[in-house]
Formats: sequence, structure tokens, C-alpha cells
Amino acid sequence: MKTKASMVPFIGGIGLVALAIAGQASAQEQVVKIGHSGPLSGPNAFAGKDNENGVRLAIEELNAKKLSVGGKTLKFELVSEDDQCDAKTGVSVAQKFVDDGVKFVMGPYCSGVAIPASRIYSDGGTMVSTVGTNPKVTQGGYKNLYRIIASDNQIGSSMAVYAAKELKVKKVGVIDDRTAFGQGLAEEFTKEAQKQGLTVVGKEFTTDKAVDFTAILTNMKAKAPEAIFFGGYAPQAAPMARQMKQLAVPGKLLGGDTVCSPATGKLGGDAVNDLVYCAQGGSILEKAQSGPAFKEKFKKRFNADADAYAASYYDQVLFIGESMKKANSIDPDKVGAQLYKDTYKGVAATYSYDDKGNMKQAPITVFTFKNAAPVPIASY
Repeated sequence: MKTKASMVPFIGGIGLVALAIAGQASAQEQVVKIGHSGPLSGPNAFAGKDNENGVRLAIEELNAKKLSVGGKTLKFELVSEDDQCDAKTGVSVAQKFVDDGVKFVMGPYCSGVAIPASRIYSDGGTMVSTVGTNPKVTQGGYKNLYRIIASDNQIGSSMAVYAAKELKVKKVGVIDDRTAFGQGLAEEFTKEAQKQGLTVVGKEFTTDKAVDFTAILTNMKAKAPEAIFFGGYAPQAAPMARQMKQLAVPGKLLGGDTVCSPATGKLGGDAVNDLVYCAQGGSILEKAQSGPAFKEKFKKRFNADADAYAASYYDQVLFIGESMKKANSIDPDKVGAQLYKDTYKGVAATYSYDDKGNMKQAPITVFTFKNAAPVPIASY
């Protein structure tokens, strides 16, 4: 029988072998950090978490595929930061990612964050894929910046066309929340509404923190619009819908992509039913070839329904992974060159980008609300 003393070298030998094997494994792996910048606190936290989960699901699938680049297996890691939908915080998050060597970032969600943060990311050589819809997001001339959904001019104008051609309205009012996103969206709606021959009877302004819209809705009611377009987010659209009903303001409440969220129904209840209409980038997931499978997979993994842009974030992360494999590189410039060159058929859309990083063909779906939940009506 061996004594404890005689066993020590033997145990040490096992330890050394284990360390050697672990060392070989890590030498054969290449860690790729995927950053996520979005609102994980505050009124839009539901959207930030949804986007983050879309990224997480794609990362888990990429890791299961064990992609190889330069003879090393890629190991993707999610690094998520709360930018609070706040420009100053978002710029700090961008600088943190750049300083930490994160070369691929999903987000920001809010245009007001994406616009100032994009310069930091560009200077740091970081690729950015955002759902910020304000046209200015992609007008900075930065390469490797992609808008992975339709822009405000597409979403806002499509809602104006829908109001004129389908809802058959003649007079509209416009309210915006003064954010870069809300203001830009309202401007695009207004321009297209006028092209469609609609009369804009009034314009009002609020903030993205307000919950009482009695005064501006009373002003609007006096001008008798047949529809009111709101440029802003779900946490304001929901109480606005409730107050429209309480004040007997005539007509529909129209909005953009951020209103097409289950959160509008959760916050607004029955008041939003058949009153709220909104346009969102992407096709109808239920009718998309892989849409139902994605929704089921997402629900099973996170015990929550996919919200507005989970599928878009998921698609873009998988597109980036495929581009790394094709380019045989994790260098953002080489991966970006591949992205600009290729087309990728995802769950929410088919992705190909112009030289400014906008989608060449960005589908748009119009929704209304039934039983306090968004229901797609038509895709364009």
C-alpha cells in the first residue's frame, strides 16, 4: 500500500496533465465578445431585455456550431450593458466596450443613443448593428455600422400611406416626444401625409417621461383629426390611448415600431383595441418560413414571447457569425467587407446592406391591437 507521501507525485502528475489539456483546449479556442447596448432599466427595459435575449439565443447557437476561424474554434461571449436609452450613458457604454476590446456590438436600441455613440465605436474600430431608426444614424459616414431594420423614413411614411389608402382619413394630428427617434419619425410621417393629400390639423409635443396627455389631447380634439400620429415609445402611447377614450377624442392613434409592442397592450389594456395602429420593420413572423419555429424556440428558452426586434438581433448575430467563417477572420473590417457583399436569409427579413449600412429591402408590417395584443394586418 502506498503512503500519502508516495502518492503526492502521482496526484501532481495528474494535475499537470489536466493543466496541459486545459491549456491545449484554450489555445485552440478564440474568444469573441459580442456586446449588447440597450435599456435594461427604466420604461423601455422590456425592449432591451428582449433584444439581449435575441443576441443570447444566437450566441448559444453559434457556440453549438463550433465555428472554426484560422484553425481555432470560436467561443462567443455576451457582454451586456445598460445604456438607459440615455445619450450620455450610451457614450460611456461605447467607450467601455472599445476600451475592453469588444469589436462587435448589437444596439443601441434608441436613436438618441446610437447617433452620438456611433462615433466612439467607429474611432475604436468596433462593428455596430443597431435598430436605431432615425435616418441620421447611418448618415455619419461610418463604415461597419448597420441598421438591421427599416428606417424612420420607411416606417413613418408607410404609416401615412396606410392612413390615407386603408383608413381613408383626410385630417391628421401629430404628437412627438422630442427624442431623436420620436421627432424624426413624426417628421417622416408628416412629409408623406402631405404628399398623400392629408391635412395636418395640429402638432403637439410631449416628453418620453410624460404620462398625462390631457392638455394636448384636448387641444387636438378641438381640431377634429380623424387620426393622431404619435412619434414615441410604448410607455407613453398606452396612457395616451386610454386618455383619448376618456376624453372621447375621435379617430385612431397611429405610431411607429416602438408602439407595436406587447407592452402597449399590457400598459393600455382594452383601450388600445382597434384604436392603435402601428408600423414595424420586419415581416409577419407567423407567416415567415422560420418565424413560428423561432417564436417557439424563444419562448421555450426564455419563458417569454419574442417582442419587436428579438428576431432581428438574432438574425444579425448569425449573419455576423457566418461572415466570420466565410472571411476566415474575426477582424471587423474583413467581416464587414463580407457582410456588405453577402445576402442572408433570416427569420425577420433577408439582409443585404447598401454602402451606408441601410437594408436594401426592409419589409414593414402594419399592426393593430386585439385583446390588448398586437396583431399583424399586412406586410409591405
